[in-house]
Amino acid sequence: MAATVFVTRPLPDPGVEVLRAAGLEVRTNAEDRPLTADELRAGVAEADALLCMLSDRVDEALVDVAPRLRVVANFAVGYDNIDVAAVRARGVEVTTTPGVLTDATADLAWALLLAAARNIGPGERLVRSGEWPGWSPTQLLGQPMRGRRLGIFGMGAIGRAVARRARGFDMEVVYHNRRALPPEVEAELGATYVSTDELLRTSDFVSLNAPLNDESRHVLDRAAFDRMKPTAVLVNTGRGALIDEAVLVDVLRERRIAAAGLDVYEFEPRVTEGLSTLDNVVLAPHLGSADVEARAAMVELCSRNIIEVLAGRPPVTPAPG
Repeated sequence: MAATVFVTRPLPDPGVEVLRAAGLEVRTNAEDRPLTADELRAGVAEADALLCMLSDRVDEALVDVAPRLRVVANFAVGYDNIDVAAVRARGVEVTTTPGVLTDATADLAWALLLAAARNIGPGERLVRSGEWPGWSPTQLLGQPMRGRRLGIFGMGAIGRAVARRARGFDMEVVYHNRRALPPEVEAELGATYVSTDELLRTSDFVSLNAPLNDESRHVLDRAAFDRMKPTAVLVNTGRGALIDEAVLVDVLRERRIAAAGLDVYEFEPRVTEGLSTLDNVVLAPHLGSADVEARAAMVELCSRNIIEVLAGRPPVTPAPG
């Protein structure tokens, strides 16, 4: 009898064909929506492998209803939706998709940074409204970028890719990470390690690229925003809960920073009340990895991890921890 894989959302090309070509039986949620907790439990109950999304909570209670389960392949580089220690304690491997979405997410961070800095959102809405009066020397003046300081919070693969793109704007790059990078990597990136406090106080642009954990949750709280420049532009392509979004609404409304660009949200898919009414924030629907090459590579990496573990071999990209 073939091993069974349960897939919680429809996948982009090459889809589940990689798994079927390996001789696995695949069962899927055919609807492009998050599963309820009961639906997820029912789907995984007789599965040998689970290919899941960030919206799927995977913990010991879920694993306990799936006695055949051997591997959970998360369709993401992050894994804050999974209790990795508890799942592995029950003999189930956990994998992620690092590397393959780095450039796509860094590109999106820069798209948001540029859009927020140069008022692309309100400008696009003005043109679409049919009420644009034409060019004006005082219309929608934004923040200059060339030669300014970019602060990167979280200098993993994506943070480094964001830093590399700053060269085209002759920006000074500072960063904060759990640990400083090796000197040769700092030299290659042109980046300087600083404290979180200095990063917030001195940066003209702040890019959040850190994973979500107990230390990073609400790293941008009221006190942190109070340290930022009133001309600062904030971008978040990491995790929504890096920011206290209720505070962010107040900060943007009061123009205590200039603008923000968000691709992730604290209560995703719900957007904190007040954000969508503000003109100085650009809101994207979690598009970080949404280019055709990155998403195809994510599908293939999840599939490879499942195939390897079910064959009794080590996974290609196990989750840290």
